[in-house]
Amino acid sequence: MIASLPMYDRPETASALDRLWVNFRDAWPGAPAGLTRDGNPWNHWRHSELLLSQTCGLPYRARLHGSVQLVGAPVHDLPCLEGRYFSTIIVRADDNRTTLAEFAGTRPAINDSLSQSGWAALEAKAREDGFHFFEPVITGSHAASAHAIANRVADIAAIDAVSWKYIKEFDGLEAALKEIGHTRPTPALPYITAKTQDARKVFDTLRNAIQNLEDADRRLLCLKGLARVHARDYLELPMPAALSRIPSRKCSS
Repeated sequence: MIASLPMYDRPETASALDRLWVNFRDAWPGAPAGLTRDGNPWNHWRHSELLLSQTCGLPYRARLHGSVQLVGAPVHDLPCLEGRYFSTIIVRADDNRTTLAEFAGTRPAINDSLSQSGWAALEAKAREDGFHFFEPVITGSHAASAHAIANRVADIAAIDAVSWKYIKEFDGLEAALKEIGHTRPTPALPYITAKTQDARKVFDTLRNAIQNLEDADRRLLCLKGLARVHARDYLELPMPAALSRIPSRKCSS
């Protein structure tokens, strides 16, 4: 079996995620001793013996939903419904523009073309305002997107609200950036398991593992519990424009 929790896994949160896994592992006979952190997450998500992982809503609905089971969605310490999250729209602190529409024609920083929070949510918000973004800067991570804006490589980005919490707390960029809005809440990053696993048992074990964390770890992980969600909660969301049809460039900083 294999287990990985690649979302929100950074040096400052790694130990808390390890303790979350220990709580799960100790209640599941034969579970892997530790989390798998090496390699491509897609290989973890598609592994025939996947016990537990977490993916993004867009990869789930675009490529994974037919080959994995949905376990549940995290309940974050965020001002939205349980099992939901949103993105914070950020720009440089010295930029005088204050609305998304004023950034039509500018360069957005996008962590990945298959990111719900970094691309699909931003594109949906722009579409509501009557425009589309072009020439996105592909950065590879939310933290790299924040740095791209601070370093004037890009002009605007949508950052997963939990990732934004970490960027403000740990990356020293809060003074260089400011918030100008939020995207609509959507189902939070889903936990998944292989088709061969008992998804209900995985849900119960993970819920208990979260509940048994120390308060400090739950606060650090911005994690309050586990919500039941349905595949349709993700599948009903609109697909964003494919970046293959939009000129883009890699971040050079």
